[in-house]
Amino acid sequence: MKLSKKNLDQKLDHVYDVIIVGGGVGGLSAAIYLQRYRLSCLVIEKGRGRSFWMQDLRNYLGLPPTTPGRTLLQQGQEHLLSLEGDYLAGYVEDLQDEGDTFAVKVKVGKKDSVYPVFRSKYLIAASGIIDHLPKFEDMQNVFDYAGYNLHVCMICDGYEMADKKCGLFVASEAAINTAFVLNWFTPYISVFTQGLFDVSPEMRQKLQEHGYPLIETPIQRFLGHDHEMNGVELSNGSVIELETGLIAMGSHYQSEYLKNLDLEWNGGNLKTDSMCRTTHPRVFAVGDLKEGLNQVSIAVADGTLAATAIWRDIRRQSSPRIWQDNLVGAAKT
Repeated sequence: MKLSKKNLDQKLDHVYDVIIVGGGVGGLSAAIYLQRYRLSCLVIEKGRGRSFWMQDLRNYLGLPPTTPGRTLLQQGQEHLLSLEGDYLAGYVEDLQDEGDTFAVKVKVGKKDSVYPVFRSKYLIAASGIIDHLPKFEDMQNVFDYAGYNLHVCMICDGYEMADKKCGLFVASEAAINTAFVLNWFTPYISVFTQGLFDVSPEMRQKLQEHGYPLIETPIQRFLGHDHEMNGVELSNGSVIELETGLIAMGSHYQSEYLKNLDLEWNGGNLKTDSMCRTTHPRVFAVGDLKEGLNQVSIAVADGTLAATAIWRDIRRQSSPRIWQDNLVGAAKT
């Protein structure tokens, strides 16, 4: 069921087997498997995660390379609903461990918001990350190209940047080191800092030795048409031609709701076992939030693992189902 303000009351007294925070590919994969295991789940999705911004899936087996990420998500939602799973657009504000259940408080609606609390036996954290993009006065100028030929993931899209004039957009000196990995795909790299930080003499020398221009003047806007970025205009009016770009400005983990739980972290990533179980026995993490590669294919597999581990737990704790009629018949015989 697709939940909204109008029908929330139908589920407030229901204890789900699993609540999944995040409706990206990892969360939807887990939800589909859980419903097929005849368990009940609720997916809570805040919207516009990393998968939503992907304009094509050129490295995902079995799909046309021009498949948009939002198409994959929409198909996943429809599949979940066809299996009678529940889906809610909302933002998880708080999470409390009540012992046998989790209480999940959700903000629903940007205007006249309501704050229902749902409960479940298990929790899957699939809320992922949000990439930091260049901050312009006109952010639509960034959105016009982000996810097209202005990329955020070298592992996903390094092939798309091969041997092209590439702008590397960074927000720290450490991120400049991305250039020395990106050069596997292309040596035609220009590094843009927008004057956000000081670059050390050692890094300047290293860039010079590789022939990579360092541009510290702030960017006024991206240039291009039909979602194809072909350069940048700097604040001094000069123009630098490009054929592609890679944004390496960091990201933000969507994990604030987990702050009340005693979990083990490695930086911004949750530590998990081989089945995506965290150090809390009833909390699982899938996709970008756990340690590992940030890839659609990995997140989908993680969802499968987490759902299967939960099903095994619940199945082992449940009494076996018996064919009563045959037992009665056998007694009469």
